[in-house]
Amino acid sequence: MSIKERVQEELEALEAILMDDISVTYDEKGCPKLIKSTIFPSTANEVNKQYVCATLEVRLPEEYPDCEPIVQLRNPRGLDDSTVNDLYKSIKEKCTEYLGQPVIYELIELIRESLTESNLPTCQCAVCLYDFSDGDSFTKTQCFHYFHSFCLYNHLETTKRHYQEEQDKLPTWQKATKGFQAICPVCREPINCDVEELKTALPPKDLENAQNFEVTSDLRVLQDRMKQLFSYQKSKGGIIDIEAEENKLLLITESTDEGSGDTNADPGPSDGALEADIQRGQRYDYPVHSGLNYR
Repeated sequence: MSIKERVQEELEALEAILMDDISVTYDEKGCPKLIKSTIFPSTANEVNKQYVCATLEVRLPEEYPDCEPIVQLRNPRGLDDSTVNDLYKSIKEKCTEYLGQPVIYELIELIRESLTESNLPTCQCAVCLYDFSDGDSFTKTQCFHYFHSFCLYNHLETTKRHYQEEQDKLPTWQKATKGFQAICPVCREPINCDVEELKTALPPKDLENAQNFEVTSDLRVLQDRMKQLFSYQKSKGGIIDIEAEENKLLLITESTDEGSGDTNADPGPSDGALEADIQRGQRYDYPVHSGLNYR
């Protein structure tokens, strides 16, 4: 049996077993180009208890299965870097073990078993930046991002309040008709949450045990340095205030028309002189934004 026949036989078996859970992309020659499968932990029919996932992408060299496939894990959700690195090591070992044999199904099962064992988010809450501890109440969004329920509730309440404040400033004809839509703080995808249920969640343990913020001597030194930088930038013509930031267009007050035929017209500065003018903030209606200058 040729290599192409062996690969085609493996792919047909995978599609028969996994059906819609796997997709195969072919190139113009009819050779498999990319194999993708999004893998979840085994939780029977309790989909709402699948807290982690990852997408397996496999590219097959022409010599496969007599050489190892090119494997990548995309969009690992709920997994920290160390867990992903351990998965890659296991994948490498499995590919070496099955050299010369079909290995894609074995890789899928390997990843599924690993996700089942690690079916708790090992990342941080994107709101408070603390880890998830035993006993913490957390929420998984439809886009597989994780938050302490307490933190997510406070975030949604804050964003809803800001949204309403902005809507109140608008005339009636400009106001949104659909109302507030909660979005994921990480990827900005629309999410649906039971706010009343989130409201009852207790604060995470690490947040409760966190020390109160205090201004240390090192922080005061840093604040003084920032004040000096602020004054220095302002003295050099840097635009600091918000109103000036909204008017960054540079308007040239003098110009010449080479095609005017006026032989007495000022030909204008050379490129070097113009650059010097720009740096000095001359020939313009207001100083040019120079940015920080550490010289």
